[in-house]
Amino acid sequence: MRIRVKVVPRSSRKGVELQTDGSLVVRLSAPPVESKANEQLIELVAKHCGVAKSLLRIVSGASARVKTLEINGM
Repeated sequence: MRIRVKVVPRSSRKGVELQTDGSLVVRLSAPPVESKANEQLIELVAKHCGVAKSLLRIVSGASARVKTLEINGM
């Protein structure tokens, strides 16, 4: 399963919001430096979906604000 995700780094609070089109907006407290934001993104989406972090991977947009995540096992 693939999900389109818009990332908002350096947000004052962390959270995951489901949009009406099925995509996610993920607010991260981590800065977009040295993949810290991507690591926190994986943690939050895994927790939100109830799957292990190892089942998620960034398919496209690793250095962009709009990313595509692939979730195995759903």
